[in-house]
Amino acid sequence: MLVGYARTSTLEQKAGLEAQIDDLKAAGCERLWQEQTSSVSQREGLRQAMAFCREDDIFVVTKLDRLARSVRHLGEIIEELDGKGVGLRILSLGLDTTTATVKLMLNVLGSVAQFEREMMLERQREGIQKAKADGKYKGRAPTAQRLSGEAQALLRQGVSKRQIARDLGISERSVHRITSA
Repeated sequence: MLVGYARTSTLEQKAGLEAQIDDLKAAGCERLWQEQTSSVSQREGLRQAMAFCREDDIFVVTKLDRLARSVRHLGEIIEELDGKGVGLRILSLGLDTTTATVKLMLNVLGSVAQFEREMMLERQREGIQKAKADGKYKGRAPTAQRLSGEAQALLRQGVSKRQIARDLGISERSVHRITSA
């Protein structure tokens, strides 16, 4: 059985998610999992899809970056799938891990992708430093601090910190920080 997995990082990427699902269906996937979450957060859809896979199934994704966040993570996923007798197919690369040569190629491609990501982050940090030096970068607006008065007022009214966080659209940690100050 072909088991498909689609992921986008944000809700704004809905068209990208739909395109992935269309590609997975066109590839013949009988079961599909999808989610809209960052690659670094908990990905329950990925866990469920991989848990569903049985021996001789093939786990299908459209692109490598939709699956793994690093070479190490990719290796862990491949190892888990291999342990279950499940292959991995990446549509955009035309790769299927049922052969040793393809596994090697996949690790090389994963390394290149991780290198590109690290280089992009390095350039981003350099750009931010330059913008700060030029006085053009102010950073993210301190949302929680701006809402401190409202949070304090709600706390005095007996509203729980958890509810304050929900009502104001900030994290519970931020609520604790601004109400403890």
